[in-house]
Amino acid sequence: MTHHQPDLDTSPKVSDEVRKTTCYMCACRCGINVHMKEGKVAYIEGNKDHPVNKGVLCAKGSAGIMQHNAPSRLRAPMKRVGERGSGEFEEISWDEALKIAKGHLEPIRNEAPEKLAFFTGRDQSQSFTGFWAQAFGTPNFAAHGGFCSVNMAAAGIYTMGGAFWEFGQPDWDLTKMVMIFGVAEDHDSNPIKMGIGRAKKNGAKIVGVNPIRTGYNAVADEWVGITPGTDGLYILSMIHCLMKAGKIDLDYLARFTNASVLINEDPNSEERGLFLKDSDGQPQVIDRNTGKLAPWNGQGVEPDLSGTFHDKGVTHRPVFHQMAEKYLSEEYAPEAVADRTGISAAKIRTMAAELARVAFDEEISVDREWTDFRGKKHAKMVGRPVSFHAMRGISAHSNGFQTCRALHVLQILLGTVETPGGMRFKPPYPKPATAHPKPHGKVTVGKPLDGPHLGYVHGPDDLLLQEDGSPTRIDKAYSWDNPMSAHGLMHMVISNAHAGVPYKIDTLFMYMANMAWNSSMNTSGVMKMLTDKNEDGTYVIPNIIYSDAYSSEMVAYADLILPDTTYLERHDCISLLDRPISEADAVADAIRWPVVEPDRDVRGFQSVLCELGAMLDMPGFVNEDGSQKYADYGDYITNHIRRPGVGPLAGFRNEDGSGKGRGDVNPNQLQAYIDNGGFWVEHVPEEAAYYKPFNNAYQDWAVKMGFFDAVQPYIFQLYVEPMRKFQLAAEGVGTRQPPEHLRAQIKKTMDPLPIWYAPFEDSHVDVDEYPVHALTQRPMAMYHSWGTQNAWLRQIHGHNPLYVPTKIWEANGFEEGDWAKVESVHGAIVVPVAHQASLNENTIWTWNAIGKRKGAWALDEKAPEATKGFLMNHLIHELLPPKGDGLRWSNSDPITGQAAWFDLRVKISKSDTPNEALPVMPAIKSPVGKGPSKLTWKVGK
Repeated sequence: MTHHQPDLDTSPKVSDEVRKTTCYMCACRCGINVHMKEGKVAYIEGNKDHPVNKGVLCAKGSAGIMQHNAPSRLRAPMKRVGERGSGEFEEISWDEALKIAKGHLEPIRNEAPEKLAFFTGRDQSQSFTGFWAQAFGTPNFAAHGGFCSVNMAAAGIYTMGGAFWEFGQPDWDLTKMVMIFGVAEDHDSNPIKMGIGRAKKNGAKIVGVNPIRTGYNAVADEWVGITPGTDGLYILSMIHCLMKAGKIDLDYLARFTNASVLINEDPNSEERGLFLKDSDGQPQVIDRNTGKLAPWNGQGVEPDLSGTFHDKGVTHRPVFHQMAEKYLSEEYAPEAVADRTGISAAKIRTMAAELARVAFDEEISVDREWTDFRGKKHAKMVGRPVSFHAMRGISAHSNGFQTCRALHVLQILLGTVETPGGMRFKPPYPKPATAHPKPHGKVTVGKPLDGPHLGYVHGPDDLLLQEDGSPTRIDKAYSWDNPMSAHGLMHMVISNAHAGVPYKIDTLFMYMANMAWNSSMNTSGVMKMLTDKNEDGTYVIPNIIYSDAYSSEMVAYADLILPDTTYLERHDCISLLDRPISEADAVADAIRWPVVEPDRDVRGFQSVLCELGAMLDMPGFVNEDGSQKYADYGDYITNHIRRPGVGPLAGFRNEDGSGKGRGDVNPNQLQAYIDNGGFWVEHVPEEAAYYKPFNNAYQDWAVKMGFFDAVQPYIFQLYVEPMRKFQLAAEGVGTRQPPEHLRAQIKKTMDPLPIWYAPFEDSHVDVDEYPVHALTQRPMAMYHSWGTQNAWLRQIHGHNPLYVPTKIWEANGFEEGDWAKVESVHGAIVVPVAHQASLNENTIWTWNAIGKRKGAWALDEKAPEATKGFLMNHLIHELLPPKGDGLRWSNSDPITGQAAWFDLRVKISKSDTPNEALPVMPAIKSPVGKGPSKLTWKVGK
């Protein structure tokens, strides 16, 4: 019998065309090749030429097809016809939608601009949305950073001019030891995975510090299962060990930090704790060459860490002396912190010793000359090959700012920042706090705000306060409540607007911020606030305008919906003015562009803002004759000039495309990006690769590229003087004084040297009754709430159990298939449980944003996300529990206002198995119907 081989096409036609753009399935901003067949998206792969991912693409990126074709996509503008929260809408034209929006916004702008609260979520276009809000004139603008990781970013900027992720990265190729703290698995995931792979291949040791061992921690060589909220204590204990052993880089500290800067120590002076400065305002050091005072940046100066200066009866000692006194205290000894951190004293000492061994015994050097800002020539670039990486896990606590500062100080003490093998900044960073704008909040009717909304304060004089001392902003950012809130407090906007504190607003305008579900603490409370009415039947928050691409839970709570496009149908700008895609050795930015045209009546939100700006006659959005200045967002990206020679995109400037960083407008700039794969990259000169804040070659290159307009080297701020100025105010110094109820908090928490204090919830609840820590993490396969509507990704995470450690599992007699009741002082949930041995013994956790509300995202009401999926958010509140002092304190870091998601304390017990996870919210009507029960996907032949 003859065997016939099947007739197979071994070289099928993959696509008609490949269109290169930037992924939007998380915040990595990887380069992708979008394969097209018959004008439709066939499949998506990584772009091998792209500087971020070099061809690597994760499950999210590949599943972008299903995001682009999701049944939950909004189809047209809509206005609410039922009650808020019902999901009842009717589709309208864009002309009507824009007319309604103008009807809300125009009277506000002409009468009281502050009555508009404009807040955006993870939109990656903050430079543009901030520009729009500034032109409108409202002080009330921010993006999602206040509930994401502002503690990490702000602590890094104030301490050393940048932090991790978009600001910096480990020197993956040269490092020999990497410690990661609380890194979310959806953040920068492809570059981190690639980096860890390279580091391990080179023999580096990876240490994961996290209460939960999954993802990056699962592939780490060593796991430290720390107690949540105690990372700062652990770090400061290691600093104690290193200082006691003399294992710190004294030369690095003297040259490149303010450890040598002199501090006024007169207890009776109003300048106690402040730097000694000369007539030019420059902080003073003792020069080892002369033994005399000198400015920190003086040419040829060799700062002395040990010198003391006496003048008119006042002693001035270097910062380093105060650090030694603070951190050599026995309160930071490993034996004193072991019980609280859940890490044995022996293990703390061993880890500190290992850091020291790698840093000092395995020193590396690069034969590359460089000159520092004091004119000293160095023959080599010396590196201590220890590096760190950290994100939300240590940031989202009420002590997160100081914890992040402690980690940055640990790096600096070891001499591992901007040195070979250590932590490296990504251009246009580093930028210290003094290089950033200060926040602005002066409102003038019918005029733009007096400057950018967000920035970095340097003392009480920079706070945004009204004449009576109350906050200028609706979220209370840059007030005495949260003085250094560099990203705003998005999680407090709805609560404050509902309470009318500090004042009532008229319109809440939001973009891509699912505040009615997974992006809010106190979910049921927020939904009630959004639907609450006055006695006359009007809503407490009168008007809500919302833009999203999908039928999220928040859509149901808006009055007007402006439907956005998917990321494959729009222009976007990943800009140096915002959050670029740079790597340590190269500056880079990128675009998205409409690789396909929408098949629905939707418009890119940024293009809609261009239209609204013109309709409202806003400066910057109209020409001299009153006509619309930018036809759409693509036009804005091409033609907007932020300052001379600098626009949203740094590549291919000038009419011939020759401009790099600076240059005139190029009308063909977007096409140049498209032709280049959707990105632009320029490598850092070799002599400028390390020591960027102090390196003359880097400073000159940075000015040439337009990162800033003048050379401005700086030193790292181990001691953050602006924090001491706030403490002085709380001690009664100065004309701007905090309210009485905040004095003690400011004095305690705003120490200019990193400290640790227990998370606030610990002192507001009975920790014996609520002994368990409860956390959420984002999985690699999901990003915020977008992913769990995605047909492919749902197969990975269709629902989420509550993971329970062995100690709690056995104490409650849990078995596979059981459910548990989890209670906080605020609420309760009933959820399925699963056993996980690789957990801190007093910590439970789950994946975030898997659970969905019935009726949202075009999912069936019986979908597992709506029955077995759940949110930990139901247990959290934006305010701390009452403490008997008559006040409700914000559940936030008192310095920056970062939402304290991970301070949650709960108790857990076995529960009868319900039909579905509790609580169950009433279903909302889907304005886009339901998706098909089965989804098949095939494009072309």
